[in-house]
Amino acid sequence: MLNFRNTTIGFLLLLALLTYLYLQQGWPWYGFFILVVVYTLLLFYGSFYIGSNFYMPVICKGITDNKKVAISFDDGPLEKYTPEVLAILKERQVPATFFCIGYRAAEHEELLKQILAEGHIVGNHSYYHDFWFDMHGSKRMMAELQQMQALVHHITGRQMKWFRPPYGVTNPNVRKATQAMGYTAIGWNVRSLDTMIRDEDKLLQKVKKELKPGAVFLFHDTSHATVHILPTFLTFVKEQGYEIVSLDKLINLQPYA
Repeated sequence: MLNFRNTTIGFLLLLALLTYLYLQQGWPWYGFFILVVVYTLLLFYGSFYIGSNFYMPVICKGITDNKKVAISFDDGPLEKYTPEVLAILKERQVPATFFCIGYRAAEHEELLKQILAEGHIVGNHSYYHDFWFDMHGSKRMMAELQQMQALVHHITGRQMKWFRPPYGVTNPNVRKATQAMGYTAIGWNVRSLDTMIRDEDKLLQKVKKELKPGAVFLFHDTSHATVHILPTFLTFVKEQGYEIVSLDKLINLQPYA
């Protein structure tokens, strides 16, 4: 199994072997360089591919052959787009999961309450979601998660159990903070790229192609393009014989304590 522990053990064993061959048999020095490069690439792979489970277990899909999928939205709530997303979901009676950022939830408490009142799930996506989140120490990460947890509990009375790492980046510190909070890490296996793809037709075609049993779609309720393609996408999913279910039902895990 390719994970951080096994990879590091393998790296150290190969490093010891290479050192012996270098000292005893004159193997070329650039063997060390190649080994370090390969090890570094594996660490990057594990950090930036959330489905790798390299540093920690992350649930990224439902284990099913049935035509059932779930949709999720990150980075809200925002006054500009979240109400439109909620209106579309309500009209079509589609459940979703919203991984919210703390300071935005603090600014838009009524939207957070509306998300829950309309039957959707709320998960922790950190308090600030700053660019350097994955570079923080585990204590600082945990402080952010606790701050978000306390906010949501104060506003809604809910104790969240799900955490989605900002940017989908994992590392040993993210693992420590997640475990310390007793959270389950939740990822995705279909990334819409709606924060980068501005062409709505291309965005729609991308998510259509990746429709498959057990899929967990990642959208953002901060994206103009998502608001525009969402009704068409939901219609397409239904036409293909799929059912959009609540994420807790797809992965069979409770979202709250």
